[in-house]
Amino acid sequence: MSTLRTTIRPRRPRLAALLLAFPLVAAAWSTPESVQSLGAPFSANDIPLRRDLDLQFVTTAPGSPTAISHTGDDRLFVTLRDGRIVIFRSGGFVAQPFLDIRGQVSTQGEGGLLSTAFHPRYAENGLFFINYTNTAGDTVIARYQVSADRDRADTGSRRVLLTIDQPFSNHNGGQMQFGPDGYLYIGMGDGGGAFDSQCNAQRDDTLLGKMLRLDVGQNVST
Repeated sequence: MSTLRTTIRPRRPRLAALLLAFPLVAAAWSTPESVQSLGAPFSANDIPLRRDLDLQFVTTAPGSPTAISHTGDDRLFVTLRDGRIVIFRSGGFVAQPFLDIRGQVSTQGEGGLLSTAFHPRYAENGLFFINYTNTAGDTVIARYQVSADRDRADTGSRRVLLTIDQPFSNHNGGQMQFGPDGYLYIGMGDGGGAFDSQCNAQRDDTLLGKMLRLDVGQNVST
């Protein structure tokens, strides 16, 4: 059992964020005009935290959470590093995981099941996407569909969209989100090693160290 904690680490000017996690943590800030220039001195003290937001403990997650997502109803979907997606509803976790692919996931280094993103038209097509590290240590982007039971994914609907070789076990990245344009955005780490030793983020012959954009279709039904 572990409790996910959120730490705010401002890194650049023009930064604004809202962080939600277990325990439920909400924090937001704005950047003063005096530090809007990238050349201006900048520190955490330059960012005034809002005082109208409170911290509220919600629950202790049944594993190591890596992401939290929702489909616009009464459920929160908590992605666990070991390869499960569990549902939090009405003050507790549903006993049966929404998805369990622990046999396909490696948690070596910084690997694991790293995020879940639901299609913008999930209510119509039941599609969702996951980012995980497979047993070979590589990144996999896969698509699934919900089953007739809204609390269970159809494991037979799995379709691998993308597999990316990972040279090391760290710097996987892993966050996925749908943008307002309907595309699926995937944050890829630089592949690992110390200080991006292979310069992957500077190269155009690899997907490592990039923000990827996938067109997964706006009206996909199967």
